[in-house]
Amino acid sequence: MRKGLHTTAKGPRAWQRMLSGRRLDLLDPSPMDIEIEDIAHGLARVARWNGQTIGEHAFSVAQHSVVVEEICAHIQPDLEPRWRLAALLHDASEYVIGDMISPFKAALGYDYKVFEERLEHAIHTRFGLPAKAPLAVKKLIKRADRACAFFEATQLAGFGFDESIEFFDAPPPGYDLHIEPLSAAQAQIRYVQRYQVLSEAAGFSVTPAAFDTE
Repeated sequence: MRKGLHTTAKGPRAWQRMLSGRRLDLLDPSPMDIEIEDIAHGLARVARWNGQTIGEHAFSVAQHSVVVEEICAHIQPDLEPRWRLAALLHDASEYVIGDMISPFKAALGYDYKVFEERLEHAIHTRFGLPAKAPLAVKKLIKRADRACAFFEATQLAGFGFDESIEFFDAPPPGYDLHIEPLSAAQAQIRYVQRYQVLSEAAGFSVTPAAFDTE
């Protein structure tokens, strides 16, 4: 049988080459092969809602992530910078696997969740965070994520108000959002800028050069 285009004697290719030159093993991701620039570039080009949104530009996962971090800080103003960074990175694995809508994730089941968690742990380790965030932080991020989804659903994805309340709950008191989807280039820049601010505030000194071997 003829081998596929990316199949070798050792089996199918399981790594992806990034624009930084890194080769990320998708089955066994190493923190050393993860760069914030690659994450920002990828997330800025991944569309929320599978692109089924109004407007000239898709609403990217990069822009969504910046909003989620902002909502976390609104809900809990004294949130430590490292956990705000965790909020910014909460969907970072999607720079490799894309943004799968929740119903499809449920259909894929446990194996997909394990795959996603491996990437998340590698990303956290790369940027100075614990591989697993505390449960309280994960719950906060999830609440902010759903709040952002509420605004996206009603303003961009054609959901009615009552329908959005049913699926995503009401946004936190005192927080309002008017969404203007950014271009991929703008979303990428904003994501990196926010990462730099939060990383510095958290006292993390890891930079892309720290893992260079040349």
